[in-house]
Amino acid sequence: MNARFFDSRHLDVLAFAEHAGHLEGELPLASMQRLQALCVSEALPSDALKVSWQAWGLSEQARGQKHIFLHLQASATLAMTCQRCLAPLPVNVEVDRQLRFVAGDDAAAAEDAESEDDVLALTASLNLPFLIEDEMVMALPWVPRHEVCPHPLPLPADVQDAAQEQPHPFAALAQLKNPPDR
Repeated sequence: MNARFFDSRHLDVLAFAEHAGHLEGELPLASMQRLQALCVSEALPSDALKVSWQAWGLSEQARGQKHIFLHLQASATLAMTCQRCLAPLPVNVEVDRQLRFVAGDDAAAAEDAESEDDVLALTASLNLPFLIEDEMVMALPWVPRHEVCPHPLPLPADVQDAAQEQPHPFAALAQLKNPPDR
């Protein structure tokens, strides 16, 4: 087949799939505002702040129907805030998703609930970088945290003082169990 140019910002998904298209590239994190807002960008070198991605199109006939697929892979190392110690935490984010396209939003909604694939409505102009950003945001951990924090946060002074002053809650039970000699 002839080599065909496909624009990732205005991707004709049907033509991309029918020509078994392949695209790949890198997107700077700065171009992904929603993803960047969830990261601590100062924690990594500026050359590391990018998302590498690849996309393949596939069209196949099954049971008299044409099925349109887009396979998407993306990866990046992003810095997030550890929810325990509040220090920067490098997080490897990987996306490997197969999307199936059907005609219309109603068909997509009906089939998405029953299908193992993610089902989207077929569009003549898909913004692939926007889709990549969506998938990366959904792949982020809900509560990023170190396995073992390098610098645990100290307790505030008033909490430390209160913990030292109060007796252990079971100390009175220990005295009942072992009363002092009379």
